Amino acid sequence: MPTRPIHEPRRDDCPWCGAPGPRTRLRAPDLRHGRPGTFTLDECRACAHVFQNPRLTPEGLALYGAAGTVWRRARRRDHRGTGRAVRRYCPEPESWLDVGTGDAAFPAAVKELFPYTSFDGTDPTERVTAAAEEERIEEAYVGHLGRPGLPRRLRGRYDVVSLLGSLVRAPDARAELRAAVDAVRPGGYLVLELPDPDSAWASLLGKWWHAHTQPHHLQLLPLPNVRAELEGTGCRVLEEDRVTAHRPTDLSTALDLRLGRGLPTPLARALVTTAHATDIALAPLLSRTPFTNTYRVLAHKPL
Repeated sequence: MPTRPIHEPRRDDCPWCGAPGPRTRLRAPDLRHGRPGTFTLDECRACAHVFQNPRLTPEGLALYGAAGTVWRRARRRDHRGTGRAVRRYCPEPESWLDVGTGDAAFPAAVKELFPYTSFDGTDPTERVTAAAEEERIEEAYVGHLGRPGLPRRLRGRYDVVSLLGSLVRAPDARAELRAAVDAVRPGGYLVLELPDPDSAWASLLGKWWHAHTQPHHLQLLPLPNVRAELEGTGCRVLEEDRVTAHRPTDLSTALDLRLGRGLPTPLARALVTTAHATDIALAPLLSRTPFTNTYRVLAHKPL
């Protein structure tokens, strides 16, 4: 067990806007691994920012293995959809930084769309180093982009910077976002995809909703907050999309969490597979309703 505390002091204000008196959104255990502890997600009454409170310290994140877990990554088809959205504005970027790249699944999926682009990646785990060794990316940086110590030479270096779900686990989401903007060269582009805390699935599924997964997700950012932060850095938001950004995973992930530890594996797998087929079948309808679960933002950094 760690000798230092695994939780920070509980906050009485919002870490995003500073407003006092957040309300409790939900409490949940570690549903995926069944490790001890109950975690609380609070929601700001003023700006709707959702945050773990009290939040795990770095020692706590290491204890629960949370640093290496990210909001459910998209399928290859979804990655390519993200790539095509960027290509409408920047068809031939020379350099691209994927923040929170993990095994570099995203750069590998879109390489055919951008054959002449040099992809680099950051991740808080050593998986990014292995991705570079396997030539999925060219340069690897271990750590969160917003932490002190990452190379200053990343500033103003990239035509495109992508943050695909990584802000939910960043220790300081605002610092991570601003560092991403700093890494974009003037005239370049930023693309973000995040789970939408306003999704109807959030209230319907509660602790079983994939974006509420604890203790792995430190915060959920409402779209208006992200838009305001980007505009505050001088970026111009070009596109906001909840339709094509939707990820058909809600029912299957909830069922996986609910049944995966309680039923024989073959039966649980069959039920989850059926639920996933239902997710996919419903996606064309749900993506245009309050049940859409993800939003994408494309922003331009002026010259």
